[in-house]
Amino acid sequence: MADQAPEMENPSNVVPINIEDEMRGAYIDYSMSVIISRALPDVRDGLKPVHRRVLFGMAELGVNYNKPHKKSARIVGEVLGKYHPHGDSSVYDTMVRMAQDWSLRYPMVDGQGNFGSVDGDSPAAMRYTEARLKRIAEEMLGDIYKETVDFQPNFDDSLEEPTVMPAKLPNLLLNGSSGIAVGMATNMAPHNLSEVVDGITAYLDNNDITVDELMKHVVAPDFPTGGTIFGMSGVQSAFREGRGRVVIRANATIEEHKGKTQIIVTEIPYMINKSVMLEKTADLINEKKIEGISAFRDESDRDGMRVVYDIKRDANASVVLNNLYKHTALQSSFSINNVALVKGRPMILNLKDMMRYYVEHRYEVITRRTQYELREAEKRAHILLGLLIALDNIDAVIKLIRGSRDADVARKGLMEDFALSDAQAKAILEMRLQRLTGLERAKIQAEYDELMRAIADYNEILASDERKRQIIKIELADLKDRYGDPRRTQINALADGDIDDLSLIDDEEMIITISHEGYIKRTPLTQYRQQGRGGTGSKGATSKDGDFTEHLYSASMHNTLLIFTQKGRMYWLPVYKLQEGARDAKGKPLPNYIQIEQDDKVRAVINVKDLGNPDYINNNYIVMCTEQGTIKKTLLEAYSRPRQSGIIAITIDQEDRLLDVVLTNGSNEIVIASRAGKAVRFNERGVRPMGRTAAGVKGITLDESQPDDRVVGMVCIGSPDAQLLVISENGYGKRSPIDEYRITNRGAKGVGTLKVTEKVGALVGILEASDTVDLMVINRSGILLRTPVREINVIGRNTQGVRVIKLREGDAISSVTTVVQDDLDEDGGVTSTLTDGPSDGVVEVTDSPDEVSASSAE
Repeated sequence: MADQAPEMENPSNVVPINIEDEMRGAYIDYSMSVIISRALPDVRDGLKPVHRRVLFGMAELGVNYNKPHKKSARIVGEVLGKYHPHGDSSVYDTMVRMAQDWSLRYPMVDGQGNFGSVDGDSPAAMRYTEARLKRIAEEMLGDIYKETVDFQPNFDDSLEEPTVMPAKLPNLLLNGSSGIAVGMATNMAPHNLSEVVDGITAYLDNNDITVDELMKHVVAPDFPTGGTIFGMSGVQSAFREGRGRVVIRANATIEEHKGKTQIIVTEIPYMINKSVMLEKTADLINEKKIEGISAFRDESDRDGMRVVYDIKRDANASVVLNNLYKHTALQSSFSINNVALVKGRPMILNLKDMMRYYVEHRYEVITRRTQYELREAEKRAHILLGLLIALDNIDAVIKLIRGSRDADVARKGLMEDFALSDAQAKAILEMRLQRLTGLERAKIQAEYDELMRAIADYNEILASDERKRQIIKIELADLKDRYGDPRRTQINALADGDIDDLSLIDDEEMIITISHEGYIKRTPLTQYRQQGRGGTGSKGATSKDGDFTEHLYSASMHNTLLIFTQKGRMYWLPVYKLQEGARDAKGKPLPNYIQIEQDDKVRAVINVKDLGNPDYINNNYIVMCTEQGTIKKTLLEAYSRPRQSGIIAITIDQEDRLLDVVLTNGSNEIVIASRAGKAVRFNERGVRPMGRTAAGVKGITLDESQPDDRVVGMVCIGSPDAQLLVISENGYGKRSPIDEYRITNRGAKGVGTLKVTEKVGALVGILEASDTVDLMVINRSGILLRTPVREINVIGRNTQGVRVIKLREGDAISSVTTVVQDDLDEDGGVTSTLTDGPSDGVVEVTDSPDEVSASSAE
């Protein structure tokens, strides 16, 4: 049996390691490579390695701003073969972006040919395009051959490349940068050169300057595509902390052209693809998410950008534009994240940090440049001194040279006889005979004297930080003179970057109806046409069995409704959130909008415009009145903080109910009317302001002889010439001057405001009236009438009035309100036409209404 082969032993050069440790180390190495050598810019020159190599490669190739363009393929090959051993697309794409004036605020490459477009079109292949450096790019490379920066071996150690550019230009601030590394990213905004120079100069004058003081010079980013920055909070955050969100809007104007309203967009936000934006806009229009646009087109050409949106005749152009801002890229945000490499380590930088590191870099560049120039000047001065010595002893020098066997003997002889250095002796031997003339000697002497003055100046610069600071300021001022330009991006510092929902909605007048069963809707006021007094009205709302419209209010889309219930609770409801319905629509149940209790009912609604305005909410009051005659006044501020579940507005007795609410200025007069036809008038100063949950004080004393007597309405008098309009349940009404109601103390029984009879019926409503408003009346069967108030007679206070609406037998008026007139005929009068013919439940009235005789007895 053959001997068994011995086990293989591990070779001595194999070291077992933990795979977890190896993967961790390899990934960390990869991460650092991406962070340092690919994705993040250097704080000193604002360049990533590929950008730096492209610029250096072009400089080495000699494609300067004043030289002819070279093929892009030639430049890419130079950079690939010498400095950047990666894919050619990475180099070409970098060079292309550096040539696009919509990508960089200050492009570094002058491209010739198709270098893409703001629509996202791809550039032509590099074999077709040509490029050269722009003049401003050479400010980045200036003095690079004066040992101002360190060089490192390239990928195969055959050449050297710079580790950083001298960067006379503060490129990081001017052009910004973006990149995604491992575990971090950067997104830095571009700025205006003139502003940046002013800011750096201010920092040089005072190193202790604050960021807020620097922001007086560098006010905000300046994007190459223009637009408008909306709101400064994100800008201030970015400048102070290195991170912030900047909201940018397109620049758009609304114009009239050949009878059409158009929105003209001339600038779009930074980094937005115009073609993609327009495609998405078309999709939104087709999906009805944006309405009011009949057509749009791109009219951009070589002279500039121009996108035109045609607006429909019945649309509000401002609302359409706000919807475009809300739903499309016409408004976008730029998230600033200032991460850059500082001494090889990524750091988050604020505005002052970026300026400080740039200035430190320029200090070092100027120091190294001056040291280099000093060395070169001293070398040249040393040579010139030797030439001057030789010229002063020219006969002896010539004799020594002629007597020498060869150049080496002559060199040594010169060094020994005239105490010259080796370099000086060589220079003398290489000197041409024409330098022996007197004129040439004077030139040498002048050059030597000039060099000695320069050497003294160089030494002074090296010894003085103040001189270096002045040099930086002079160089920056020169940059501003040559390349400075006005801002492209405008600033709206007072605006809020977020689109308010109200700005997307036309502030149209609406009629708000709430049914007895709690259904609510809004209907455009334009759907209600006017009729002559005594008309039968048009169908106002379709109600289910037993339901009828109980409340009717006029409000605009931007109003907020403060909804008060009979139990004394209050809820907030913006008008625009209500579902819009046709005039005869039922609406949606109120609990869909507010958390109203099942056994509670809406009793009053008031409209407010701006609950966020301190002056408004602290100088207006909510005055409430209950059916039992209690009145209460509370500052509007107490009701200015919306809660989804509502709040207690007034404490109500169990047998009482909240009836009406008005908004006052604190010194108005109040009129409270009862079902028995009595009204009391008093100044609200007689009611002291109370807390939100207080119960209130007596406002009117009801007629105890009538068990069903209760308050039916409250009016806040806004003018001494006001008129009161009263309506009875059987459709009679009238106007009376407010002067006929004498002022009493609150709590009085009041005076007669309507002669209550069996024919007229009890009082159901009291309103302030004028010739400029229309009366809107709705009865329990849902029939609605709109008629000019000026057609209702002005008669005595304690009279029966005239017929306002003819009711069916058994029907009664449920609610009344007034709205502003909107339709005028050519003579300025109110148009009194019924636009719709009779419908179900509508009876045409042909006879003239009768005026009921009045009795003046109280």
